[in-house]
Amino acid sequence: MELPRQTDTLSGRSHSSVAAIAQLRQSLHGELVLPTDAGYDEARRVWNGAIDKRPAAIVFCADADDVVRAVTYARSQGSIVAVRSGGHNVAGLSVCDDGMVIDLSRMKKIVVDPERRIARAEAGLNLGEFDAATQAHGLATTMGVNGDTGIAGLTLGGGFGKLGRKHGLSCDNLIAAEIVTADGRLLRTSAGEHPDLFWALRGGGGNFGIVTAFEYRLHPLGPALLVGSVLHAYNHAREAMRFYDKFSRDAPDELSVDAALVTLPSGDRAFSISACYVGSPEAGEPVIAPLMKFGSPIESRLQAIPYLQIQSAGDSLFPRGRRYYWKAQFLHRISDGAIEALLDSYAKAPNNSSLLVFQQVGGAIARVPASHTPYANRDAALDCFPIAIWDDPADDEANIHWARHLWNAVRPFSTGGVYANNLGDEGDERVRDAYGGNYVRLAAIKKQYDPTNFFRSNQNIKPG
Repeated sequence: MELPRQTDTLSGRSHSSVAAIAQLRQSLHGELVLPTDAGYDEARRVWNGAIDKRPAAIVFCADADDVVRAVTYARSQGSIVAVRSGGHNVAGLSVCDDGMVIDLSRMKKIVVDPERRIARAEAGLNLGEFDAATQAHGLATTMGVNGDTGIAGLTLGGGFGKLGRKHGLSCDNLIAAEIVTADGRLLRTSAGEHPDLFWALRGGGGNFGIVTAFEYRLHPLGPALLVGSVLHAYNHAREAMRFYDKFSRDAPDELSVDAALVTLPSGDRAFSISACYVGSPEAGEPVIAPLMKFGSPIESRLQAIPYLQIQSAGDSLFPRGRRYYWKAQFLHRISDGAIEALLDSYAKAPNNSSLLVFQQVGGAIARVPASHTPYANRDAALDCFPIAIWDDPADDEANIHWARHLWNAVRPFSTGGVYANNLGDEGDERVRDAYGGNYVRLAAIKKQYDPTNFFRSNQNIKPG
């Protein structure tokens, strides 16, 4: 830790700090990893291989008591803290230089109550583990689209997923949470317990403390859902995008329709559309039929697929260790101007892994009042963002430049809003764009629970 004391030359820490960290190590049920320990380099890695930060300490917590101990120690040392569960934050905010990483990834207990349709899940679970536990009882709630994503960051920032249009965001299905605050208290929050703090947790990110466990409302689902997918050649992408815009806006709540500009192994560009019906496959066939009949796709599939397989279908596209960068913005619709900008910019993608993604929202998400949770962009129809994916650090500049250029080209057609979970290192103004009119209330709650901005390695809301 960086300390304002006389330090010893061997460790870079004061003698009092060395004694304190030894005491912390002894008190933990989990594990403390320091830069001198074997396994440190592996322990500091996160999902995005472009992130290379060197914390002074990593605490792998075994339980909420360990989280309290880590917070208390970090406060006593004046250390910056980063909180990590799945480690999927694209900007690398779940790890820090010189400070302490409080890692919850080993806290994976989950209890499903199938009669009450409630799950209590610890914050170290990823969505693949959560989905497997709930589907064992024929239940699910909205979770993301990559099985490796941590449920904690996903939920705290909102939580998109295939079930969102039918059942709302992950945060809309949160009914309680247990949190360690900046002063080291472990609190249970719900609509009846610390309600302001509970409101802030449903989309306000990691600004208010470290959530150690979540309680979710579950819904009957599956085990199989109907999925239709089509792939259109790039010279037909303009018409296919117009179709996608109208088809997705006319879709019932049960239908989730995502799309992407992609590059095939041959190097040819294409436009992909994928629809998932959240209901019986038989009921979904006539709803998906217009997608399957439109145009002359170069590839099409319609089949009932287990929900767990749907949830992991994209995992191979986003493995740990590759380099990632994106910038996101919301759209009300895909105008002709946006289509031209997208097709022109995507044609210049620097490699075959680059994507331009449309993630559909709306439906039940849009019917929740904007002030009901911090997630304010309820009126958006689509989240639109270029995803640059590459491996060689020498290609960093080209890939980041491409993503930023594409984002800027589409900017005139956006709502101005952004999804907090898709924010990179973009500054205070874009954080405000994520929360809109809810920002002032969030700042007041931040001042109440974290007046010194102890938790600031995040999409930061300053105390106000």
